[in-house]
Amino acid sequence: MDPRAGDRFADLTVIRRLLHDAQTWAFVGLSDNPSRTAYDQARLLQRRGRTIVPVHPLAETVLGEKGYPTLLDIPGPVDVVAVYRRSAHAAEPITQAITIKAGAIWLPLDVIDVPSALRAQAAGLDVVMNRCPGVEWSLHR
Repeated sequence: MDPRAGDRFADLTVIRRLLHDAQTWAFVGLSDNPSRTAYDQARLLQRRGRTIVPVHPLAETVLGEKGYPTLLDIPGPVDVVAVYRRSAHAAEPITQAITIKAGAIWLPLDVIDVPSALRAQAAGLDVVMNRCPGVEWSLHR
């Protein structure tokens, strides 16, 4: 992990609050491919009563939920934007999350973009980086 990130983006209070209180999770990079990590994590949260919103250029329906090509196309509020893209491609969805006034950004394991995370925090969004929702759920029920 980037040494500048440290624990700044792994605040346990934020992680617990997002896992337990955030109801609508937009998954950037989610496709209808069950072998992908984003699919597993979206399904896990959906099974725990969360609304998932697939965000993918093909706007596929995934896990029974209508997909959208970008975060800007989602018609309602989003509590958490989970960015399942490579680190080099995380900046644009983070910028869009700021634009739509999402409540938080969640970057999973090995997705690290400190400058964009700092921009999101400066805009008032909570940020979790380099953490897996499924692992964190099992640790912080």
